[in-house]
Amino acid sequence: MGLALASSVARLLVCPRCHSALLREPDAVSAFRCSAPECPYAARGSFPVLDRWPVVVDFDRSLLDADTVAGWLNAPDAGEVGRPLRRQMVDRLPRSMRVIWKPLNRVAERNVARLLDLVGDRPARVLVVGGGTVGNGLEALYGTGDDVEVIGFDLYGSSVTQLIADAHAIPLPTRSVDAVIVQAVLEHVLDPQVVVDEIHRVLKDGGLVYAETPFMQQVHAGAHDFTRFTASGHRYLFRAFDEIDAGPTAGLGTATLWSLDHLVRGLTRSSTLGRLTRALLFWLRLLDGLAEPAHALDGASAVFFLGRRASGTLTGRQIVAGYRGAQRG
Repeated sequence: MGLALASSVARLLVCPRCHSALLREPDAVSAFRCSAPECPYAARGSFPVLDRWPVVVDFDRSLLDADTVAGWLNAPDAGEVGRPLRRQMVDRLPRSMRVIWKPLNRVAERNVARLLDLVGDRPARVLVVGGGTVGNGLEALYGTGDDVEVIGFDLYGSSVTQLIADAHAIPLPTRSVDAVIVQAVLEHVLDPQVVVDEIHRVLKDGGLVYAETPFMQQVHAGAHDFTRFTASGHRYLFRAFDEIDAGPTAGLGTATLWSLDHLVRGLTRSSTLGRLTRALLFWLRLLDGLAEPAHALDGASAVFFLGRRASGTLTGRQIVAGYRGAQRG
């Protein structure tokens, strides 16, 4: 099954404001509207289809605006709508060179395999939040055969997304998906707790979530980079989930590499020289696995959480008691 058919996703969509079902306008294949007459998005053309992607965004409550989305269709620096050309060029490098710049994320690869094994129902519906590209280590998700259906959305359209949406208001029904993956996204949203609450809402009872979020990383998306999380802060963010596993995605060596990259950028005013520094010192990542685990957690470049939707929430005291870092004194 792999990536879900756009037609099946269209039948599943709900209004991001009131969660009522969407209607496709009978005389125009280019728009959806909310089925609730009292909803402000019940007007014709409320949710347009640009090229092949439904744009299901509550623009009144989103950083995204309609003109920006429409402009991405003709952006000269984007081969896929809204996706920077530089990122595409990295992905097209020979594998031997690409792994130096962006080595395979073995942590994600392992944890997504665990998530798929733990999903009980088949076929399973897996939602990828911020899925405009195939995430590092998530490749196997898209080749899972007939028993997994993948729905992807982002702020831009791509070959692996079926809609454009804002993660603060996911346009899917409550308890409609079996698992959610949100990799390197929560640092780029204004209110991560609202996004996690939305993930909790769309998950079925006992549904699974896998999240990766930076801790020790410099700004990497300009004005659209807002937040970082320690392991404890990440756990509090997912306090309405039972933990299956959690820990560092990338450790102290990778965190050092980020800092050196940005040190060079700051001293030379050159992002190119910063990236070159990162490429030349790629071997620092090898130090990730050498650090003592508690210290590695305290200084991680990024952290992960694998959990199951719960009916209750952890308290702040429980979060503090669950600290597994090195600073005990």
